[in-house]
Amino acid sequence: MRAADKEALIHEQLIKNYEKYYRIAYSYTFQEQDAMDIVQESAYRAILKSDTLKQPAYADTWICRIVMNEAIRFLEKYRGRTIAMDELPEEGVNDQIEDLDLRQALEKLDSEERAIVVLKYFEEEKLKTIAQIMDLNLNTVKSKLYRAVDKLKRYMEGGAEHGKMENGIS
Repeated sequence: MRAADKEALIHEQLIKNYEKYYRIAYSYTFQEQDAMDIVQESAYRAILKSDTLKQPAYADTWICRIVMNEAIRFLEKYRGRTIAMDELPEEGVNDQIEDLDLRQALEKLDSEERAIVVLKYFEEEKLKTIAQIMDLNLNTVKSKLYRAVDKLKRYMEGGAEHGKMENGIS
């Protein structure tokens, strides 16, 4: 496939799946503007490197990985920033509390676990696709997902109130 065709394919995927890429970025930052910045930077990198795409059939998977890498790069650069309560979505109070609890629980996972959870439960990707995106063995994805869900469950059941989880370990 010619470089121009690959670039056109990347453009098409970026437009078609923008919301998906945004949700992945948002799951890392929980900030609208930061997520949009990550997607924009990811799109730039994807277009810039489109000629390195080896298998056009996996363009979406390739872009997802770029978005996740960019989100991790962003977090490393801006670690320590906090989320203001007034930046939570304008939904009901109970929704805000539940969103905040889930957000706090997701933040306790390491970046790889969080990415797997987001891809599986928020983006509804198949485990095989997640393994391709993450460049991991399928069984590794399964075990990491199981551990991550267990950590989330324990945190949501009481770790948030009692500080039972520190850095994802209880």
